Amino acid sequence: MKNFTIKRLLKKGLDKGGFTLIELLVVMIILGLLAALVGPKFFSHVGKAKTKAAKAQIELLGIALDTMRLDIGRYPTIDEGLGALRKNPGIDEWDGPYLKKEAPMDPWNKPYIYTYPSENGLEFDILSYGADEVPGGEGENQDVANWKDLNKNPG
Repeated sequence: MKNFTIKRLLKKGLDKGGFTLIELLVVMIILGLLAALVGPKFFSHVGKAKTKAAKAQIELLGIALDTMRLDIGRYPTIDEGLGALRKNPGIDEWDGPYLKKEAPMDPWNKPYIYTYPSENGLEFDILSYGADEVPGGEGENQDVANWKDLNKNPG
């Protein structure tokens, strides 16, 4: 009795037709339209996330630089650079490492630009030129720096 039921179900399943070519094409067109509408929105969020990550890394590098200054009485020179946060450049008062790992690359896989003394009214400058690697820009191409957005009121 069981075999009879299974055979009948299998035969019934074989009798059903599949999707027609037209139905498959309509589904593919709908999926393509959805991807065209949703894709740009999704990728704009990726660019914003990289910019936010750069801001967070710059903030953490600034904290490490401030801690080093408290120990040795000054910030690293341009020649010592951000590497001085990880490896003693030959300073007796150095009490690092001030970073657990080497100084990170920016989210676009380029080194951060460190300047001391600052050219923008702070003690030091830390800068990433963004995705396009040139000064200026908007969106993912905008520069991310420790002196930017200081005068904006939150909220």
